[in-house]
Amino acid sequence: MTNTTPDRFYDFIGFGDEVPGILTLVSAAREYRRRVGSYPKTLLILKGNSQQGIGGHLVRGGLAYLDRSNIPLQIRQTLGLETYGLSSALYQEFLQKTGVIQVALDPRKADAVLRQMLRDAQIDTLSRVEIGLVLKEGQKLVGIQLTKGEIYRGKQFLDATVNAELAQAAGVPKLSGFGVLGLPKSELPVTLVFETEGLSIDRLRRVEAEYLKRFKNPADREAQAFFNIATNGDTALATQLRNDLVDAAGKPKPMWVGSDYIDVRTKALSIAYHAFRNTKLSLTESPAILDNGNVAILSGGRLSWNALLHATTGSEAEDLARSGAKPTALMLEEMTFIEQWFKSIGASAVRSAPELYIRHAGNVAGAVDPLSGADMLLGGVPDKEALGTFGYPFDIRGGITGLGRKAANKGFNQTHFKPPLFNIGMRHALLKTVPNLAVVSPAADFEGIACATGRIVEFNVAVGQAVGIAMAIAQLANRNLSEISNTEVRSVLAQTKRLPKIYGRADAIEATRLRDFEKQIIA
Repeated sequence: MTNTTPDRFYDFIGFGDEVPGILTLVSAAREYRRRVGSYPKTLLILKGNSQQGIGGHLVRGGLAYLDRSNIPLQIRQTLGLETYGLSSALYQEFLQKTGVIQVALDPRKADAVLRQMLRDAQIDTLSRVEIGLVLKEGQKLVGIQLTKGEIYRGKQFLDATVNAELAQAAGVPKLSGFGVLGLPKSELPVTLVFETEGLSIDRLRRVEAEYLKRFKNPADREAQAFFNIATNGDTALATQLRNDLVDAAGKPKPMWVGSDYIDVRTKALSIAYHAFRNTKLSLTESPAILDNGNVAILSGGRLSWNALLHATTGSEAEDLARSGAKPTALMLEEMTFIEQWFKSIGASAVRSAPELYIRHAGNVAGAVDPLSGADMLLGGVPDKEALGTFGYPFDIRGGITGLGRKAANKGFNQTHFKPPLFNIGMRHALLKTVPNLAVVSPAADFEGIACATGRIVEFNVAVGQAVGIAMAIAQLANRNLSEISNTEVRSVLAQTKRLPKIYGRADAIEATRLRDFEKQIIA
């Protein structure tokens, strides 16, 4: 391949436009300017079509329901914290600018805000591109050559893709699927998020309440026929679903409606949809399932549904990520049934996002300081190094195929562990093998079950804010990015009054149990 255009030079280059990556570059540019008075030359490269929005799965993927930090009530009361604790300053700024009340992020607003933040930091963007090859000098990455021949050279590099695509091209080893648990063929399902219009919250409540009532009534033959179609004679599934419809007192569990969100707590709507679809409510036996919905309430009568799950393998998730997260023909076919059913219960329009929400697609190895689930349960990095605090369950929505069986063979009778509340560091994102490259995404060096918590956007923005500061320090001091410590970044956050309260908690007993599990399960 002959390059007929002159090389272009930048200080910072980021590949992938997931929100944590964009905010990492903004953090780097701002810190650089704070130190020298002018912005660096920064480039954001993305595979997606920027005309469909900038902001990865939160924007083009339409994921409007944000997962927020989970802080136990007692700790919140003791420390005087609000519901979601204290996010990183950069994430708080992003939420404020996009008008998020609690969890609902309007993709349209997010796109506009991110574009403005990029403009303000004088960051160039380049979309719809593919990596041809990377250029290295020794261990360091020095440039990216695109498939059309253009070469973009830089000093500090960032990978914000869900599959660590730039890191892989640079020779960083990566485990497919849940290779971190010895299950490289297993992966979390992907979601095709969709929006409904015209389906009011009151109407949705009434529809669900009616199904909850009917499914509990053995004399309602039509409802029981629906139930039988959705379970396809699977008595264990039928028992599980019937138990799921009611609380401990035997009363129906209606959806929870918050200020800007709806949590669907049972599979009553799912059962009804699968009866209409004539498929079993099983991720392994059907093309897709309509799961309990995490629903964001948006303006204009729009409801954004994170609910339609499609099973994937480790290799399929990688392939989907490399193809720009585009839904397959089978996924789009399923959407035609989703549209029909939701219109039958009151929606006037149903639209799917142009890209998929890919939760996870493997993890790189070789970070300066890998982060395990046991590390999280031990409270994360020490308080004196901490850059923030985050809490979230080890969330493996849809399950990890083979994990239960493998655990049982190793003598573990359950695979659930308490949610960690841990102090945030950044060294799991910095690479020893390519010392001027960071991976700020679910594909960073998470060991064991840690990626189930580490994949959440709020956490990764806090990591990205720190990595951005580290990039500026490394650039101006002519040091390797991998050499920058948590403590150096913490001092900057403290100096600029952006260091939040630190409140990680160690659970030594649960951490020991998980560490044993993580070691044994991969052996």
